[in-house]
Amino acid sequence: APFVPGVTLQSLIDEGVLSHGWKDMSGSIPLDRPLHRHQEVAIRKAVSHRRNLIVSTGTGSGKTESFLVPIVESLLRERQAGTLDRPGVRALLLYPMNALANDQVKRLRSLLADAPDITFGRYTGETPQTQVKAEEDYAQRHPNQRRLPNELISRAQMQAEPPRILLTNYAMLEYLLMRPADST
Repeated sequence: APFVPGVTLQSLIDEGVLSHGWKDMSGSIPLDRPLHRHQEVAIRKAVSHRRNLIVSTGTGSGKTESFLVPIVESLLRERQAGTLDRPGVRALLLYPMNALANDQVKRLRSLLADAPDITFGRYTGETPQTQVKAEEDYAQRHPNQRRLPNELISRAQMQAEPPRILLTNYAMLEYLLMRPADST
């Protein structure tokens, strides 16, 4: 059975649930496409009530939007308040496998292409230490893709200026919390 339809992101903007900053990113996420009802409910609870929630539904049902929209909304509100430039990670996306983190980075590239002030980075065992090595690695993996200025791709870069959205796995999270160079 198809998922129960919900409102559009544009409707949530019009209601004031989401900020107008989403209009700047409309090329990567259609504001007029109806959400599934479970996505709408999750977004409303996370944004309006600042509630923790669990979204449990099948593969391909839009769980990512259920948590990513509220995360980006929080960052858009920080931008509006003038606090986005304060250092520090705002959201930690924790994945059990690198493949899942890599898939999510692709989505963030698309979503945040028009938001150069919202930085993101994937910090896993595969992440090169130096910026030079990371640039070479990126060019080899993505030969025809322009790298976004807000995608941090080396450990050194993320240690110097932590991304607002950090993607990692359980093993690396332990290192990040334990090693002085990574705990900033």
